[in-house]
Amino acid sequence: MTEEPAPALLRQIESIALAAGRLILEVQRGGAAVQNKGDGSPVTDADLFAEELITRELQRIDSSLPIVGEEAASAGNFSGASARTFFLVDPLDGTKEFVRGSADFTVNICLVENGRPQLGVVVAPARRELFSGDGSISYKCHLSNDLSIRERSRIATAVPASALSAVASASHENAATKDFLDKLSIGKKLSVGSSLKFCLVATGEADIYPRFGTTMQWDTAAGDAVLRGAGGCTLTCDGRELEYGAKRPEKKALQNPHFVSFGGSVEALRELLRVSALEVSV
Repeated sequence: MTEEPAPALLRQIESIALAAGRLILEVQRGGAAVQNKGDGSPVTDADLFAEELITRELQRIDSSLPIVGEEAASAGNFSGASARTFFLVDPLDGTKEFVRGSADFTVNICLVENGRPQLGVVVAPARRELFSGDGSISYKCHLSNDLSIRERSRIATAVPASALSAVASASHENAATKDFLDKLSIGKKLSVGSSLKFCLVATGEADIYPRFGTTMQWDTAAGDAVLRGAGGCTLTCDGRELEYGAKRPEKKALQNPHFVSFGGSVEALRELLRVSALEVSV
C-alpha cells in the first residue's frame, strides 16, 4: 500500500475531517435526531456535533483565522467571510442523503485565501473515501473501517477528446441542467450527492458538473479546491472564476451564482459555455 507525503497543514485538516467523520458515523449508529431549520432544510445532531468538533480543532491550528460554518451561519454568525483568509466548513454536506441512509454525505473543510479555495478536504465516511488538495496537487485516499488512511494516491483530471461524461446532483437536477447538457456531446451521465460531484471530476471519472440551482459557499469550497488542485476549474456562467468570501455581513452574500465545474482548462470551459449558448463575457 502506498502513501505519498502530503503537506503538513493539509494533513492536519485531513485529521480533523476524519475525526468529524467518525463522530458522524457514531451518531448515525445511535439514531440521529432530525429538525428543520428556518429555511425548511434538515439539520441533525450529527451536523451540530461535527461542526463543534471541527471549529474547536481548527482554532487550535490558528486561533486568529475566522471560521464560517454552515450551522453557525444559519444562526447568524458569518462575519468571518469578509476576511482575507478564513475557513469555510460544511460539517455534513448531504444531510438529506444522511437521513435517508445513503452513503453520499461528506465532511467539508476549506481554507479560503483572497477569494480562492486554497486548500480543501472532503471526507465521505460511509464510503471510506477522502479527497484533498492544496491548490497545486490533489489526492484520493482509501480509508480503513476506523477511517484511518490506508492508501493515498495523487489524482488528476482527464478530459476525453470526444464525448464528455457529466455528473449532476442526485436530488437537485432541473430543466436548466438538462438543457445545458443536451447541447453538449455527453456520452455518459452520473448522479451523486453532496460535494462528491467535484471529486468525480477531479479523479477523471466525470468531466463536467453544471449547477444551476441554489448552493452556498460551504457546499462547494472544499470540493472545488480538490478539483482545482487536480487540474480542473470552476467558472460562473459569464466565464469568471467562482470566488469565495462575502463583502456584506449577511447569509445571502454567501450564496453562489450558477456555475460549471470542468476537468479541463479555463479556456476550454469558456468555449463550452459559448457552445451551449450561455453568456460568456471574458
